[in-house]
Amino acid sequence: MEFNLDGASRSGQLTSLKTRDNKNWKPGDNERWDINGRILVGLDGYRRNPDGRFSGFRVQPLADMSGKMNLDDAAFFFGKEQDWQAKIGRFEAYDMFPLNQDTFIEYSGNTANDLYADGFGYIYMMKEGRGRSSSGGNLMLSKTAGDWYFELNTLVEDGTSLFQENSYHGNTLENKKNVAYLRPVIAWKKDRFSAALAMESNVVNNAYGYQDARGQWVDQSKRNGYGMTLSWNNLADDAENGIVANLSTAYLDAAGEQDFSAGANVLWRRFELGYIYARNTIKEFSTDGMAAQIDNPLSEPGRYDIHTIHASYQIPNIMAMPNFNLYLGAYASMLEADADNKIANGDNDKRYGLRARFKYFF
Repeated sequence: MEFNLDGASRSGQLTSLKTRDNKNWKPGDNERWDINGRILVGLDGYRRNPDGRFSGFRVQPLADMSGKMNLDDAAFFFGKEQDWQAKIGRFEAYDMFPLNQDTFIEYSGNTANDLYADGFGYIYMMKEGRGRSSSGGNLMLSKTAGDWYFELNTLVEDGTSLFQENSYHGNTLENKKNVAYLRPVIAWKKDRFSAALAMESNVVNNAYGYQDARGQWVDQSKRNGYGMTLSWNNLADDAENGIVANLSTAYLDAAGEQDFSAGANVLWRRFELGYIYARNTIKEFSTDGMAAQIDNPLSEPGRYDIHTIHASYQIPNIMAMPNFNLYLGAYASMLEADADNKIANGDNDKRYGLRARFKYFF
């Protein structure tokens, strides 16, 4: 169970990072004071044979404060312990951009949907083919061999669900056929240190796009991403003074746009501090029928740098109750527009937010 008390600047946030649990979240132009949250019930089943072969399922229905029922995971899996596994359903694959202690960045809900919103910047985190889609499902095969782990996740969905209001670079997208993301991961873990390399790519051409002024079809479904993450975690050795540190980077080559992201974060003695840098290079943007907006600088071609700092602190065992914790979090984002962009506004654009999260594990 978790409930949040939020306050955020006039557009909720500068970037595509979701900062609330409402699955109908959309970026806006107003300051937001909000109370939101959810109650999740986890149902798990597992059967194991003496030879180590197994099968099982997981279902995680949740109720949010808007009065709606939602779903995190719903998956069936089978395989052999410490060897291989096949998994099908709704779930998340390997995390290639870990953000450490949870504050503003949401892992729940439709992880693969509504990540991109015109004019709000995009921090690419290798999540497009990760899973938990409202318009499709996953099939994942994984293999463990000593310190090595191999994974291939396939996500089949309506590709336009990635974009808020089906809008990309000022054009309304039309879906012709479902996309199929392939997302291979190679990971290595030894004691406290782990490392992973991955890519994700839509392998279906002409899945979605738009008609230009001459009536010609313009394919917009090219999306190829690459990522790497390094992690250190010694909390198992010292729960009080242990450190969790992550360093991640990701690059996306998409139709009319290239994005680069890099992030680092550290958790020590319940305090977490992180920084994320992102660069959006937008090569084309349709401004037909719209005027350039000074307060929406990303609605023009150009290069944009986004700097985000996020922090949180955990206060454990509220009212002397085990597993009842309070997280105090904050973030600040700043946009720097390249001097060559078409917006005659050299000022930095800033966003910020605060959150108090109550979380209780029954």
